[in-house]
Amino acid sequence: MPDLLIELFSEEIPARMQARAAEDLKKKMTDGMVEAGLTYAHAKAFATPRRLVLAVEGVLDQSPTLKEERKGPRVDAPEKALEGFLRGVGLTKDQLEIRDEKKGQVYFAMIETPGREAAAIIAEVLEHTIRTFPWPKSMRWGAGSLRWVRPLHSIICLLTREDGAEVVDLDIDGIKSGRATRGHRFMGGDAFEVNSFDDYVAKLKKAKVILDPEERAESIWHDATNMAFAQGMEVVEDRGLLAEVAGLVEWPVVLMGEIGADFLNLPPEVLQTSMKEHQKFFSVKNPKTGRIEKFVTVANIETRDNGATILKGNQKVLAARLSDAKFFWENDLRTAKAGIDKWVDGLGNVTFHNKLGSQKERIERIVAMAAELAPVAGAEVEAAQTAARIAKADLQSEMVFEFPELQGLMGRYYAEAAGYDADVARVCQEHYSPLGPSDDVPTAPLSVTVALADKLDTLTGFWAIDEKPTGSKDPFALRRAALGVIRLLLENDLRMSLLDHLSAAGEAKGDLLSFFHDRLKVYLKDQGIRHDIIDACLAMDGADDLTLLVKRVRALSDVLGTEDGVNLVQGYKRAANILAQAEAKDGVEYSFGADPKFAEVDEEKALFDALTAASGSIKEALASEDFAGAMGQMAALRGPIDGFFTAVQVNTDNEIVRRNRLNLLSQIRSTCGQVADLGRIEG
Repeated sequence: MPDLLIELFSEEIPARMQARAAEDLKKKMTDGMVEAGLTYAHAKAFATPRRLVLAVEGVLDQSPTLKEERKGPRVDAPEKALEGFLRGVGLTKDQLEIRDEKKGQVYFAMIETPGREAAAIIAEVLEHTIRTFPWPKSMRWGAGSLRWVRPLHSIICLLTREDGAEVVDLDIDGIKSGRATRGHRFMGGDAFEVNSFDDYVAKLKKAKVILDPEERAESIWHDATNMAFAQGMEVVEDRGLLAEVAGLVEWPVVLMGEIGADFLNLPPEVLQTSMKEHQKFFSVKNPKTGRIEKFVTVANIETRDNGATILKGNQKVLAARLSDAKFFWENDLRTAKAGIDKWVDGLGNVTFHNKLGSQKERIERIVAMAAELAPVAGAEVEAAQTAARIAKADLQSEMVFEFPELQGLMGRYYAEAAGYDADVARVCQEHYSPLGPSDDVPTAPLSVTVALADKLDTLTGFWAIDEKPTGSKDPFALRRAALGVIRLLLENDLRMSLLDHLSAAGEAKGDLLSFFHDRLKVYLKDQGIRHDIIDACLAMDGADDLTLLVKRVRALSDVLGTEDGVNLVQGYKRAANILAQAEAKDGVEYSFGADPKFAEVDEEKALFDALTAASGSIKEALASEDFAGAMGQMAALRGPIDGFFTAVQVNTDNEIVRRNRLNLLSQIRSTCGQVADLGRIEG
């Protein structure tokens, strides 16, 4: 079976598009081939700044011959029905088969579609792939109709067998397929021909192109960390930047440069952000001082002076950029030392949302909510209000205007410069957290207080104006805010009635609580807890205390992971079903309490005793929030319940005994119902 090599060689593909484009090429080609009956063993796609490449191993030489049976009209059907059927199947009447069926004789057609050569199928699929390629942005050039991300220069489409390589013929707007490509733009030399994927990779490397982006990234990281280590330094890890830089070069050449002494006292985060955003430089840190003192840049060419000229130019541009950052930093520091209140007042001119007022009005709401929440998190009320008031002041700073991703972090620096206590200053940075499921959760009481206030204000505000997430759309990141509240409460083991702090949502506060419950289900599902267990606990009182709710959920989940727990649920459901049927039939709710004197067998008496003991024990355990103990007491009922159903018939002919037993089943329902609504448990 042959192997397939495809290369689409063009001008530079933006780094941010390369990985997705490689996967799109692989999916569109392999899906199209399989749909046409051309299967394969393995496929892998690659991207460099100037090429998309697909290597497919073990392609069939041709698609299989397909046979299809198609049922036609009855023999006595009108002639036009037969004519239409014949046109559809492309056969003549004498080629049809007649079979006897219940309703009479029926025509059948056997349609045979012969297999096609691999080259013909691949040519069709590749042309369709190129013409319909899903680039986020594309362009047309020259007189042709083809659109591509950048001008497409050449196409390799090669089927390689043991006896040689066959070019798959293709001509798209004058671009004919072949076996020739080019290497590095400056160091690659002349065009060259290839015969297989292995030959292609080897010749590319000789022509100064590393095909695999993972190999390029590994090479960059290896050289950069070795360079830094040799000088007693460390490269600040940034996997996103590494992937981006690997997409900017075909032959990475790592160079290390100096940061001017005038800029070394800038906050390391400012240096790192400026170099990353503007120059795509890696920061190099001195582990002894914690300062960013050098940078690593990646060139796409080897030079006679070993990169000295490149570094000189980069350092000149970097100095200009860092001069701007230094100017912003020094101006902001002067403003902060004079009083952050100026920035807070300035936020009165910044709209948060046209229906929710300015940023300053929002800050005033957060200050008020922080005062409510401070006792919950164990923070001092006045300090919480102070921290909430200045938490977003840096949104008015020049540095954050230039680098929005530094919001909060710069606020901490500026608050410290303004003389605020370190705990208050830390709130400026930490109150935005957690930003996602893997982000750290603040633990300092002041930070937790303001973080909760910030997120709850966002949620109640948008619920009040009926701006909720819909489907996959969540422009105000409300799902993230709700998850942030959940994690802040759970991971800090904080207890509060959430409903008490959702009043600003107005009549929508119940709906907002349901939204929290939905996000909690997603959060707990990721931890392996079933949704029906959560639903069983949500049905209980106090479901707006999320920490208490989750403790109940985890305890129930643990019990249902045991044999006693599983069997107890089955016994409970059996009791509930019998009871529901009897109540529907008798028109009465059996909740009068059973009398032991009407018990006829030992198993019945044993269940009386077990329920009496368990009811009190469960109540005491729940009162002390010992959910594990309560669940354990409930699970212990499994044996007496099983014994009862084995020994007695509930719907006996003796009406007094029957009603007493139904009241006993009601005690099972009410006793277990103290812990959770077991009727919601599936299975």
